[in-house]
Amino acid sequence: MIGYYDLVLGLVPLSLLGVTAGLYGIGVDLTIAVPLAAALAAAVIGHGLFVNAPVDERPAPDAHGVAAD
Repeated sequence: MIGYYDLVLGLVPLSLLGVTAGLYGIGVDLTIAVPLAAALAAAVIGHGLFVNAPVDERPAPDAHGVAAD
């Protein structure tokens, strides 16, 4: 099953290469298309790191420092 972080890893090169090619294809200069696509790739990475951050699902320890099962 494909998870959220698998999609993030797939969208980074897809957004960088695909958006660059799409913008260049509609007539945007390459020196403008690459930074715009890189900004989108950075936004995808930022969403994966900060908005939907990976969490450790270990149980919280109790008062004695022992993790509850």
